[in-house]
Amino acid sequence: MKLTRVMNVLLHEMMPPAIGKVIALVRSGEHCVWSGDYWSWADAVSDSTGYDSDVIVERVTAAALKVKCGDAAYERDGVLFDEIEYSWPMLAGLMWVAARNGGRLDVVDFGGALGTSFYQNRGFLAPLAHVRWRVIEQPRFVEVGRRLFADDERLRFHPNFDSCPTVDGETLLLSSVLQYLEQPYAIVAAAARRCRYLLLDLTPVHDGPNDHLTVQTVPPSIYPARYPCWLFSEAKLLSQLESGFEVVAAFDSHFSPDVRAGATRARYRGYLLERRKAL
Repeated sequence: MKLTRVMNVLLHEMMPPAIGKVIALVRSGEHCVWSGDYWSWADAVSDSTGYDSDVIVERVTAAALKVKCGDAAYERDGVLFDEIEYSWPMLAGLMWVAARNGGRLDVVDFGGALGTSFYQNRGFLAPLAHVRWRVIEQPRFVEVGRRLFADDERLRFHPNFDSCPTVDGETLLLSSVLQYLEQPYAIVAAAARRCRYLLLDLTPVHDGPNDHLTVQTVPPSIYPARYPCWLFSEAKLLSQLESGFEVVAAFDSHFSPDVRAGATRARYRGYLLERRKAL
């Protein structure tokens, strides 16, 4: 299977589209709940529920427009915040990549909704000589993104990797994404052949030897949904990453609630990686 085919298939495995990768928090203090330890993705899917994607898209669009227009500071998963909640390690990773590339930053934001991470960091990205931020998303988000948010100079939206040309020094951003893919390690292997840099953030890991497949329940105040979610063995994840990349830095993510599923205790971590020169 061709590289782009692999990555396009993985895109459509995301569940639910874009906003489903909630870590989100509402000011009321509600949190997501993780449950179960499933043998297969199909078993986890069978214990998940549907969601109204139109409702999700509408909610996120309304919130993102407020951020774009300056009426709100920040949004995540359609929830508005009075202050930007920076992921300082992720931002440091982006600026490190830009510094190594003469002030140029080319990001492929896999599952990036309507540009949440771009708008989160745009104040710091503005002085760079060149920024091209390309969001890979499912069709409904791409349509809204192109119509209401796209900036031909910086922010663009694509339905798949085929429509997103590869450039030298490209960075693949996976922020709260990897855990929602049926085959998460396939995208790691594919990324090593496409991208020079890989930046993970908000990825749940634990200290045990094996990955655990759970079902994550979203607080109804955000939207009603249940969907499969991996809790990764950090040792296994790093082993997979290091087969194609060298780890530049590992860090605790800025958002670190307890993630508990039975006896498994996980935490959110991030990693900045550079492709091995032999590949």
